[in-house]
Amino acid sequence: MADARFPKIFHLLKQAEFDRVFATRAYAADDHLIVHGCANELPISRLGLSVSKKSGNAVQRNYWKRSIREAFRLNREEMPRGIDIVVRPQKGATADSRAIQQSLPVLVQKLARRLKLPKPQPKEESA
Repeated sequence: MADARFPKIFHLLKQAEFDRVFATRAYAADDHLIVHGCANELPISRLGLSVSKKSGNAVQRNYWKRSIREAFRLNREEMPRGIDIVVRPQKGATADSRAIQQSLPVLVQKLARRLKLPKPQPKEESA
């Protein structure tokens, strides 16, 4: 089983990192999420969150953040490597954990194709 932890190395923490992602102006969106991204020259993908007060009260914003982090953590192995992403809720969307889980990997794959990143190699199962 894959490592289920979500340590700080997988987080975008500095404003300069967020600015670099937004400056690339590459994004993918659906009814629930908007995913901005750029290549990062690292062997891992990193996640940043941008959940504004327009997304609801503190309880709703925290639910958005928890759901997005969980979707990233659970799908990290299937996502392309070497990409920094900033995820934000789509305007008017309601936080639905199941929809976020389905939406995030699809949007990250679409974004990776736009950025012309290599596809992740499938892991071989060991018997």
